[in-house]
Amino acid sequence: MHINTVSSEKTLDLYTRMLRIRRFEEQVGTLFGQGQLPGFVHLYVGEEAVGAGVCAALRDDDYIVSTHRGHGHVLAKGGDMNRMMAELFGKATGYCKGKGGSMHIADFSIGMLGACGIVGGGLPVAVGAGLSAWYRGTDQVSVSFFGDGAANEGSFHESLNMASAMKLPVIFVCENNQYGEFTPAIKAMNIRDIADRAAGYGIPGVIVDGTDALAMYEAAEAAVARARSGQGPTLIEAKTHRKGGHAEGEKAFLGGGEYRLPEELMAMEANDPIAKLHRIVMTSNLVASDDLEELDQQITQAVVDAVAFARSSPDPALESLYEDMWA
Repeated sequence: MHINTVSSEKTLDLYTRMLRIRRFEEQVGTLFGQGQLPGFVHLYVGEEAVGAGVCAALRDDDYIVSTHRGHGHVLAKGGDMNRMMAELFGKATGYCKGKGGSMHIADFSIGMLGACGIVGGGLPVAVGAGLSAWYRGTDQVSVSFFGDGAANEGSFHESLNMASAMKLPVIFVCENNQYGEFTPAIKAMNIRDIADRAAGYGIPGVIVDGTDALAMYEAAEAAVARARSGQGPTLIEAKTHRKGGHAEGEKAFLGGGEYRLPEELMAMEANDPIAKLHRIVMTSNLVASDDLEELDQQITQAVVDAVAFARSSPDPALESLYEDMWA
C-alpha cells in the first residue's frame, strides 16, 4: 500500500473527487440500463484515481482535454453535476444545450476544453492549448487524457513530437485500462509499457499505478512543476482498469459473452481505487467513519438532485436546431 506523504486535506479532497465520480457514474449506468438516456455512455468506474489525482494537481485556469470516457474528467476538474446530467438527458440546460451528449461535454470556465469521441482526437487540442499558454507567456499547463488505443494513433506521435520540440507545458496522461474496446492492449502493440515511447521524444516517461490516487497525484504534481517551469512535457502512463465494459449495454451486441478472463475481473475488484483510498483514510485516522458516511450520503443526494434537475428541464426548442453550428 502507498505510504501517504500527501497532506490530510489533499487526501480527503482526492477521496471526495473520486466518490463524486463513482456515484454519478453508477446512477448513469442505472439510467442507461432502464432506457432513459439517449445514445451511448462509456463509464469511468474503476479509473477514478487517474482523473482525480491529475486534476487535484491542477489550478482552475489549467486546461484538460478528455476522451469518449469523459464524465470523470469533467467532475474531477470541478464540473457541475446538474448540467452534466441534463446533457446526458438531452436537455436544454445541459452543458452543450442537450445537443452534444455524453461524448462532447465541455466547460471552458473550468478549463475543460471538451471530450472527444474520436480516438486520439484530443491530443492535438491539448498541444494547441499548451502552445497558447506558451505564446501568451502564462504558466498555465494543459493535460491530455487518452487511452492505450490512442497511443497507437498518428496524432499521439505528432503531438508528443511538437510538444517536446517546443518544450510546451503539456502533460500526456495515458489511461491504460488494458483494452482497446474488446482487444487486449498487448495484442495491439509490441511493447509492454507505453511510457517507453517517451524516450523517442526526449521527455520523461513515468509509469504509475492508476488505481492509487495518491501516487497519481504525486506523479501529476511533479509533471505540472516541470511544465510550469518551462522544462516541457511529460508522458504519464497510468496502469488502470475499467470495471464495466467498453460501453454500457455492450453485451447486447456481444451475445452476452465476456472477453475478459475471470482472474482479470477478480484483480479489478481487489484493486478498486476508492476502496484503496478509503482504507488509507481510515488507518491514518484522517476522519471519522461517520463523517465519510455522511459525505457519501451528501454526494448520493447531489446525484439524485441532478437527475431531478434533468427531468424537470426543457427539451431544446425546435428553432434552436441550427444555432451553435460552426461547420
